[in-house]
Amino acid sequence: MTDPSPPAAEPAHVIRDAAEAVETAARLAAEFRVGASARDAGRELPYAQVERLSASGLLGVTVPAEHGGADVPVRTLAEVVRLLATGDPSLAQIPQSHFVYINVLRRQGTPEQQKFFFGEVLAGKRFGNAQSEAGTRHVQDIRTRLTRDGDGPYVLDGLKHYSTGALFAQWIPVLARVEDDSLHVAYVPRDAEGVTVVDDWNGMGQRTTASGTVRLEGVRVPADRVVPHHLTFQGPQLHGAVAQLLHAAIDAGLASAALAEAAEFVRTKSRPWFESGLESAVEDPLLVQHFGELGLRLRAADALLAAAGDAVDAATADLTDDTAAEASIAVAAAKVQAANTAVDVSGALFELAGTRAADDSLNLHRFWRDARTHTLHDPVRWKLQHLGRYVLTGARPPRHGLL
Repeated sequence: MTDPSPPAAEPAHVIRDAAEAVETAARLAAEFRVGASARDAGRELPYAQVERLSASGLLGVTVPAEHGGADVPVRTLAEVVRLLATGDPSLAQIPQSHFVYINVLRRQGTPEQQKFFFGEVLAGKRFGNAQSEAGTRHVQDIRTRLTRDGDGPYVLDGLKHYSTGALFAQWIPVLARVEDDSLHVAYVPRDAEGVTVVDDWNGMGQRTTASGTVRLEGVRVPADRVVPHHLTFQGPQLHGAVAQLLHAAIDAGLASAALAEAAEFVRTKSRPWFESGLESAVEDPLLVQHFGELGLRLRAADALLAAAGDAVDAATADLTDDTAAEASIAVAAAKVQAANTAVDVSGALFELAGTRAADDSLNLHRFWRDARTHTLHDPVRWKLQHLGRYVLTGARPPRHGLL
């Protein structure tokens, strides 16, 4: 299904500090939790909820203070995303790339580009993404091209997949290569001629992220809408650490939501196993033990997430090869713990809650489907490789943007 018309953005509130950002995220999470299961079951795309997210001002919290934003710490941003994921993990995924491409502008945008785009963000405009491509050799084999004839505009051609957020966006940042193969980001209006966003996402989980296809056919892009992203990786950088931290925050929030749902089900619906001789399931010491173990793992995931946020903030204040490496490793640890916890808790939900939890009409499997789908981003086995090398030899992780 193709949606030819870009959505409009409501006028946005401007959040002033970290405390307001966290309070707003908690309030919206409670609001988004209502109806999240029904949206997933019917694959009802959350247009109204995305508009509420924009209007709340949360999408502008990383805009620098000199441009009118709250410029919240990365630890706060991770907590905002974690809270949103406790309400609706799919909805929390939608703005992940939005924050990533604000960071690209912070790092490589010209003063004029920053003034324009940060103004757009504070006004409630949303960035989607068009970065991944299917059928290439690997995830960094980008074949979308930006070509330029003299001093005129660039022309953009390519085919993108897994374009989370593009369907809801006013601007689509597109990852592309220029003549010398260096990596650039083109910020393209959602309604630009030659841009087609196709709602063909068919994943078993994260059903309402609309992570479909973007076709780019002869799209003309002014030079002042193109950013040299390759320069980000020529020195110490936190681009990948921030992006991965937000993925970890989604997993941690999802795990928290799944554990809360399991506990509620056991309190209100589960029957005790007859051999226990107990009157209620919540008295079963075997269940209590299992909940305790999962609660401990969730606390570890939350603690590692917070520690990783602190490490990124510390590196931001004093960016060197060593501080960037420590931040990336801290984020890798948080990502591994959060991803594994999300999958394990959402699967254990059924063992804890019992046979009735498998009733398809309850849609409790949405947590596992979301966790299993989302954790396919950037495999944790490679995070462990970099962690192991860092512990054994002190080897810094590579600067490829996925750590």
